[in-house]
Amino acid sequence: MTRIYAIANQKGGVGKTTTAVNLGAYLAAAGQRVLIVDIDPQANATSSLGLGASQLPRSLYDVFSGDADLADVITLTSRMRLDIAPGAHALAALETEAVEAIRDPYRRSFLLRDALTPTLHRYDYIFIDSPPSLGLITVNAMAAAHGVLIPVQSEYLAMEGLGQLLGTVEQVRKALNPDLSIVGLLLTMYDARNKLSRQVEEELRAYFKDLVFTTVIPRNVRLGEAPSYGEPVSTYAPNSSGARAYQQLAEELLIRDGVLAPAPEGAAS
Repeated sequence: MTRIYAIANQKGGVGKTTTAVNLGAYLAAAGQRVLIVDIDPQANATSSLGLGASQLPRSLYDVFSGDADLADVITLTSRMRLDIAPGAHALAALETEAVEAIRDPYRRSFLLRDALTPTLHRYDYIFIDSPPSLGLITVNAMAAAHGVLIPVQSEYLAMEGLGQLLGTVEQVRKALNPDLSIVGLLLTMYDARNKLSRQVEEELRAYFKDLVFTTVIPRNVRLGEAPSYGEPVSTYAPNSSGARAYQQLAEELLIRDGVLAPAPEGAAS
């Protein structure tokens, strides 16, 4: 079974792309076949894997425009079992163009799902890196997904928009995708020395309980440096705290999904 997860949060800079790239890389290293779908017009997931969006002959924009099939757009990365459907700045015009070309709003919401369907058999995991908005592109991501993974920056203001995002998830579930669920909330840019980080964690865990991943992603300079070298942190700085955290997150997700058996109680981690 292919698991399709939208990584979403309308707030920018919370670690969506960092999570898509690094979680995908560690799952691929664990033997899973992974596709990252970069539907953010900034195309940061594409460049983070060493691919220049402007230099690629085709992108997801060509898929949505009807000029290419997704299979023609998917690009191999330097990581085994990790592929990407590259984004492009032209995706910024998609919402306006789709409204003009497709009168039925219901059909507009399933452009990505319809594009993904013929390629599902090729992958174990598909991560959709969504833009920092709750517009048509993000709705397409949620309509195509089985679940939503929500990175939450360990700051108070990041909490404020969470209700709006969860409301959008519920609306998509009711109107478009009844099988949509919350995969989990992931604390990012966490600093255990910072009282606010600890307070945000306490509030999230008190309210959302087991929906919050046990793993937290620390504030780590290597995570910020890796994209400029076109590498996931697993190869750029494999011994860094950020790398260890994403490796742990990959293991936790595999256990949650029933792919990996949990370690026996009391076993060393």
